[in-house]
Amino acid sequence: MNANSERMIDPSLKNEDSFDLTMRPQRLADVIGQERVKENLRILIEASLKRGDPLEHVLFYGPPGLGKTTLAHVIANEMKVNIKVTSGPAIERAGDLAAILTNLQEGDVFFIDEIHRLGRAVEEILYPAMEDFALDFVVGKGPSARSIRLKLPRFTVVGATTRLALVTAPLRARFGVVFRLDYYDVQAMVEIVTRAAKLLKVQIDEGGTREIAQRGRGTPRVALRLLRRVRDFATVRANGVITREIACQALDLLEIDTLGLDDIDRRVLRTIIEKYNGGPVGLSTIAASLSEESDTIMDVVEPYLLQLGMIERTPQGRVVTRIAYEHLGCAFPKETPSQPTMF
Repeated sequence: MNANSERMIDPSLKNEDSFDLTMRPQRLADVIGQERVKENLRILIEASLKRGDPLEHVLFYGPPGLGKTTLAHVIANEMKVNIKVTSGPAIERAGDLAAILTNLQEGDVFFIDEIHRLGRAVEEILYPAMEDFALDFVVGKGPSARSIRLKLPRFTVVGATTRLALVTAPLRARFGVVFRLDYYDVQAMVEIVTRAAKLLKVQIDEGGTREIAQRGRGTPRVALRLLRRVRDFATVRANGVITREIACQALDLLEIDTLGLDDIDRRVLRTIIEKYNGGPVGLSTIAASLSEESDTIMDVVEPYLLQLGMIERTPQGRVVTRIAYEHLGCAFPKETPSQPTMF
């Protein structure tokens, strides 16, 4: 029997683009990239199936858009069980979590996105559920209060987070395996775009595929979004056929440059270069200069710039490297400023 996906609790998940759902691989063999994670998962799943046991609890972490949710669904499909999906912020009360857990079946996968945002009271309920497959309740008040333990079927929690450091140590310790998802290389991105184009029945040549892949920031979600926008451009301007020239025109119109940097990426780099002489400068100072949230800079912008080697994190603050100066066409300073801005 094929695994069924039950989406519950988080209303935003119900509005997820159907395009992304159809693009998601259903089996490990269909997953492109992340070879180390795939091989480890293959061994874990095969061993669990041979023993007839549920899979151990799994935690995925890494930047957004790299396939954490996709892998959770793949795990459920490979284990031939149901998956129930929610997110950390959506579970506001311990009772909400208890209601979900009591409706799980033997072997089910319970996927919690942004697990680092679970409330403390909710976490306390989750601990014995993950470790002992039981729920502990206190009935009554005062001297007459008594504790009741409700047994649960054995199930698998699959957690996903973009901020591993914010996952509490007790919660992190209850996961049997923890995997980091890395950015994809260009060849893997080319394969992802090629597969998506076939599923969408989009006419695209090798040059157009590679151009989209190179500007996809090493992130499948971004590449698929760019493919949709280029498809729209080609439909209006090029009879629906995507060539390298058409892809370049569409992506330039979207202000996505050859390395995949968008407007906010370039604004961060130029702010550090032009206002603070290339750094070092504190994160909160950069965010205030751009009227952006510090978390946005740290979670959305910085990871890819660090991957490209365009900025460095130092004890004094962020510093722009020579690579960024050359990419933006700016003159690299001869000397590093001696007075850092630390706020």
